[in-house]
Amino acid sequence: MALHATAVRQAGACLALALSLSVSTVALAADSLTVFDWSGYEDPAFHPKYTEKYGSEPDFSFFGDEEEAFQKLRSGFKTDLAHPCSQSVVKWRDAGLLEPLDTGKLANWDSILPGIKGMKDLMTTADGKAWFLPFEWGNTVTTYRADKIKPEEIQSLKAFADPKFKDRVSIGNNVDDAYALASLAIGVKDWTTLTDEQFKQASDFLRAVHKNVRLYWTDNTEISQAMASGEVDLAWAWNETATTLKKDGVPAEMKKDTDEGLSTWVCGYVRVKGAEGSVDKAYDFLNAVTDPGIAAYLVDSWGYGSGNAKGMATVDPAVLERTGYADVEKFTANTLFQSPVPSELKQKMIAEFEKIKSGY
Repeated sequence: MALHATAVRQAGACLALALSLSVSTVALAADSLTVFDWSGYEDPAFHPKYTEKYGSEPDFSFFGDEEEAFQKLRSGFKTDLAHPCSQSVVKWRDAGLLEPLDTGKLANWDSILPGIKGMKDLMTTADGKAWFLPFEWGNTVTTYRADKIKPEEIQSLKAFADPKFKDRVSIGNNVDDAYALASLAIGVKDWTTLTDEQFKQASDFLRAVHKNVRLYWTDNTEISQAMASGEVDLAWAWNETATTLKKDGVPAEMKKDTDEGLSTWVCGYVRVKGAEGSVDKAYDFLNAVTDPGIAAYLVDSWGYGSGNAKGMATVDPAVLERTGYADVEKFTANTLFQSPVPSELKQKMIAEFEKIKSGY
């Protein structure tokens, strides 16, 4: 009898401990914040007010491209916030992966650049729900080693397929940037209306580029190292690449005046459906990254524009001139905006790009 009573007490103690641990785990999850992001955006300089308030950083998980992120979220990966770009937001929303933003909790919602806020079906839907908070915008642009390539050699984007650059080229392992390059190269500025024939032309161009590709880069660190070492001389890369390389003394330049132009994209943050972390922390993070005070660092150190109009107005005019943001209308005049493409076309792009990278 005494032995039985002891066993009961021990079992009760174990159950109490298990319940305590379970409650503690739930409490910890509810007090945490996980951000699913591009590598590099964990930079504390992007969210100093969040760190100041909580004395710690959010938990970050990373993806290489948005299709990878999309598939991971669909398979049940848990996160609170994610950082897609304009061409993917509608797809993620239509797949039921997102939940609306409470704009009443977004301190900088009314300061978003008008041109971005007006992008069709991106910011809000017909029912007035908001889904996307812009953080940064920039370009995928011809980037080159100025000590090895003359600007006149790459006046056309067709240079990426020129045999003289064999094994000296890199483009991103990113279907959106790849087809933005290809669409521009065949003379298309609105890729949402690509015909079957134009899609074939664009794919054929990427096959020609593939013959020159040294590597398909996945993040800025990889392409920067390849260009700094001399492994790659010509790249289709983000503003960040030339900006950071030049700060490190590497003679890298962006050629924004090619005959066919460049590509412009807008990226930002969304709330993921089923988020288990702290709602307060999520909105504090969103407010921190869109604070006007972040703009100067974003433009000067990363080469990207801020989605916050008030923030852009505070940036040193000399920095805006150097980075090309002094005249935004001129900056985006000859560009392909990476706006959402029809889902059927996007799936064709994904499937074809995989074949191209495999040499087919």
